[in-house]
Amino acid sequence: QVQLAESGGGLVQAGGSLRLSCAASGRSFSSYVMGWFRQAPGKEREFVAAIRWTSGTTYYADSVKGRFIISRDNAKNTVDLEMNSLKIEDAAVYYCATVLPTNVYFNPTLGPYDYWGQGTQVTVSS
Repeated sequence: QVQLAESGGGLVQAGGSLRLSCAASGRSFSSYVMGWFRQAPGKEREFVAAIRWTSGTTYYADSVKGRFIISRDNAKNTVDLEMNSLKIEDAAVYYCATVLPTNVYFNPTLGPYDYWGQGTQVTVSS
């Protein structure tokens, strides 16, 4: 059974950095897509970043491009999200998700994703 566990959330000042990590377990994630999403209070969940496990191809939401970096560690089975130059509007609960695409048309920015973690809170103060 696939399990995803996020860690690394916390409180950070605007302009600061934070690194989130997602530990994936339950199977080999070769060929999977790993994604990060976030949901702020009163808002819908939105895509943040994704990475194809095998190729390492990355995808980013325009709002985080140039500030966030997604990466994976094959040995540790983790996917990290390095968040730099954090803004007030980046505050949210961040979720890790994964899916094994069933066709070549799968768009990592749209999903859908099959497995989700419980989320980790990121708070950005002014």
